[in-house]
Amino acid sequence: MAGLSESAGPEAVASGPPLWLLAELTYKCPLHCVFCYNPIQFASLKDELSTAQWVDVITQARSLGAAQLGFSGGEPLIRDDLEEIVQEAHRLGFYTNLITSGIGLTKARARRLRDAGLDHVQLSFQDSTKELNDFLSHTKTFALKQEVAKTIKEFGWPMVMNCVLHRHNLPHVRQIIDMAVELEAEYLELANTQFYGWAWLNRDQLMPTREALQTAEAEVAAYRAEQVARGGRTQCKVLFVVPDYYEDRPKACMNGWGSVFMTIAPDGLAMPCHNARDLPGLLLPNVKDMPISEIWKSSSAFNRFRGESWMKSPCRDCDERHKDFGGCRCQAFLITGDASEADPVCSKSEHHEKVISIVERAQDRREFPVVFRTREESLVRQLQD
Repeated sequence: MAGLSESAGPEAVASGPPLWLLAELTYKCPLHCVFCYNPIQFASLKDELSTAQWVDVITQARSLGAAQLGFSGGEPLIRDDLEEIVQEAHRLGFYTNLITSGIGLTKARARRLRDAGLDHVQLSFQDSTKELNDFLSHTKTFALKQEVAKTIKEFGWPMVMNCVLHRHNLPHVRQIIDMAVELEAEYLELANTQFYGWAWLNRDQLMPTREALQTAEAEVAAYRAEQVARGGRTQCKVLFVVPDYYEDRPKACMNGWGSVFMTIAPDGLAMPCHNARDLPGLLLPNVKDMPISEIWKSSSAFNRFRGESWMKSPCRDCDERHKDFGGCRCQAFLITGDASEADPVCSKSEHHEKVISIVERAQDRREFPVVFRTREESLVRQLQD
């Protein structure tokens, strides 16, 4: 695979501050979700940043202009210093968001996090049924998640419920909405699987059929219509994100490479998106070795696909390049072998037929074996690579 097209080193392009900072505190997680976006070889990654190093990172990012800070993983609650980092983020003026499976969010822990200044919690479910929720995460966590949802409301946090959609749970969309309403979630994010990491490994097992996707969209539309009929008193706002593979134009991934978003991995690697680690030939900087401001403004990785100078046909000649920025670089690499190609979900891409073929394959109703996210499987994949 080509990875990155050969070219002269990218020149620094003017950019605003990294408004959204995602702190992936750890790749450790008690769940084993089949669609996890973490690197398949996560078990080989060592030396997580210390408390002091994380505090230094968020201090630098805030000075640079970052305003929103997400704590993610893996499962961020595994870090016993989470409260200390949250407290410092609150002191610095960040709006903080905990992105969690809920495992470990006891009432005592919730109280400490609230006192530390945590602003917001996003709680994930895998399905509206115990059987499928527990199967997809390979854990018995459904009842626990429901209790955690009640705890979130008890401590006064606004709650976003997140449920990643795919061929297994799409038929349950209305039940998932009803569950979110019952648990008093302010928002429900129904994000169809984006195929990176473990989801890419399980793509054939997770890719929905067009019929199932259309039915699910109709269920969401029906719920929204019911809310309008009630006079607009929305019980729960529902966001439905269509999978890229069923579009004919790419999304503006991360609002543009190196535009507003920065991820810091557990080992300190700084990335313009969650999955940039998987792009071969991209020299990603580490916060242990370089200041955040230098990483953001002048590192080759953050400038590699920033702006438009990197684009080749058809992106460079497209009138839509200013709004989609060529689409997703990781998706381009995974499907074409070259991160510099146009996102192949775009009908203008010469590789679009590959996406059509993947979608057509999804119409096959056969059951495929599922690969769960586990440390052991991660190590096996590392040895195979």
